[in-house]
Amino acid sequence: MFMKKPKSKVFDAQLFKRLMHYIKPYRGFFILALTTVIGLAVFGALRPKVLQLAIDQNIEQKFEPGFLNYMLLMLGLLVLEVTCNLLFIYYASWLGQSVVRDIRIKLFKHILGFKMKYFDNSSVGVLITRTVTDMERIADIFGEGLFMIFSDILKMSVVGGVMFYMNWRLTVIVFCTLPIVLIATKVFQKYMKKAFEDVRTEVSNLNSFVQERITGMKIVQIFAREEMESENFRAINERHKKGWIKTVWYNSVFFPIAELLSSVTLGTVIWLGGLNTVMDQTASIGDLTAFIMMVPMIFRPLHQIANKFNTLQMGMVAADRVFKVLDTTSHIQDRGDGVLKNLKGNLEFKNVKFSYVENEPVLKGVSFKVAAGETIAIVGATGAGKSTIINLLNRLYDIDSGKITIDSKDIKTILVKNLRQNIAVVLQDVFLFADTILNNITLQNPEITEAQVEAAAKEIGIHEFIMSLPKGYHYNVKERGVMLSSGQRQLISFLRAYVTNPKILILDEATASIDSYAEQLIQKATQKITHGRTSIVIAHRLATIQKADTIIVLDAGEVVEKGTHKELLKNKNGHYRNLYDAQFLTKNS
Repeated sequence: MFMKKPKSKVFDAQLFKRLMHYIKPYRGFFILALTTVIGLAVFGALRPKVLQLAIDQNIEQKFEPGFLNYMLLMLGLLVLEVTCNLLFIYYASWLGQSVVRDIRIKLFKHILGFKMKYFDNSSVGVLITRTVTDMERIADIFGEGLFMIFSDILKMSVVGGVMFYMNWRLTVIVFCTLPIVLIATKVFQKYMKKAFEDVRTEVSNLNSFVQERITGMKIVQIFAREEMESENFRAINERHKKGWIKTVWYNSVFFPIAELLSSVTLGTVIWLGGLNTVMDQTASIGDLTAFIMMVPMIFRPLHQIANKFNTLQMGMVAADRVFKVLDTTSHIQDRGDGVLKNLKGNLEFKNVKFSYVENEPVLKGVSFKVAAGETIAIVGATGAGKSTIINLLNRLYDIDSGKITIDSKDIKTILVKNLRQNIAVVLQDVFLFADTILNNITLQNPEITEAQVEAAAKEIGIHEFIMSLPKGYHYNVKERGVMLSSGQRQLISFLRAYVTNPKILILDEATASIDSYAEQLIQKATQKITHGRTSIVIAHRLATIQKADTIIVLDAGEVVEKGTHKELLKNKNGHYRNLYDAQFLTKNS
């Protein structure tokens, strides 16, 4: 049985209240923007009244004295209205961008703290949409939506009051058609909100698809998937187009109806007002002229309210999506207040159990110790749980049960930032930012100088390689380091870990996908950097870990063997011996 989709509110007051909370730091500018809105309404409504007086008292009576004063007054009101409009546009937009800046910073900081599990299950394209596109829609709430709606409603109220004061009979004619427009506007808003929700969903899908295909373009081209992906994109783009067409259809129905009612009302006012002026003198020529000016001032804001309500609805839909991300509680619980001081580097896993997916365990009670300054290697088949151990040690994920300690301290009692500052990791899949080599090594850490980076590069033997590149350490490697080979990227990653002078070093398949020359450099650097440090080395190539103090063999999430290289080889039917024979027999055959 399918669950009914909850009805969408035309206007979510709680969501709007939450959004308005971000205006508090800019209360003064908010009041200024409101003041200019009031000015727009008042000055706009007074101009027709002044014109009515000028016609009735001067033009119709052919009486010149005072006419110039009315014209100057109208000019002054026009100047004031234009000034208010200028100030309103600037400060409303400024306020919107300021609020969006604050929310965007908060959102990005919130995303930075998410567990890796959140990113495992979330689309990068959707998060980009939330952080960039949806934010602009929120800014429009202030620049084009909220204040404009308030301005239009206020202008209609003031103009309606002036009209009623001038001639209540003609005003009744105008107000007779307003309920029809208001009902149509309400229905229009309801359907537009649903249409905009569909549009935002398709925008997210579109962004996700494009981002993923561009990132994986090499795979797309290698497997000749261009035509297929083009068709997939065409289908998604078609859904996006249909979503927008739906909004266009609603607009194409509503606005002609509203314009028709406005024209009919204006025609009726001119007809009856003209009859009243000629036949029974219940309306003056000035009244009729002023009403001709003011009828559009009543109906045009109704059109704009509907149009600006579209903007408001899109902004509210975007705000709802952004706040859902902000409300997501997918953070590592950083409740620890401990700091690692005088770290020695004793590590211990005590019966650690972990699963990425519930009831599908990856580690099934793993236990081992690493003495300070010792190098251990972890080997095993793909999926045995090797990299998971590294993720848990850095608290990228939290364990299901058991305990992980550093110098006898449970890592959950240590500040996450402090924990990670003392651990350096070199991964197999190296990620480099579209920045210089220097910035990719220091990661903008002001405590690491260029001189220190150069010294470290010389120590591990890669200084000459870096200097051979255009601009040396200031060479921009472009997005994901595409200007470098995989081996060169790995060397940069290794130097990045080395310059932090870590107490605990982790090499996760650091030599799995590099050439022999780069591997020699890595081997040299490994010996230097691991000396005197607690090190964990994960490797497929057993030749790289034969000198490890202890080798741990994992199989299906369990420790099945421990020992030195020589000790493990003695067990002819052991897992390690089988792995060793498979690699070296294949190599020598």
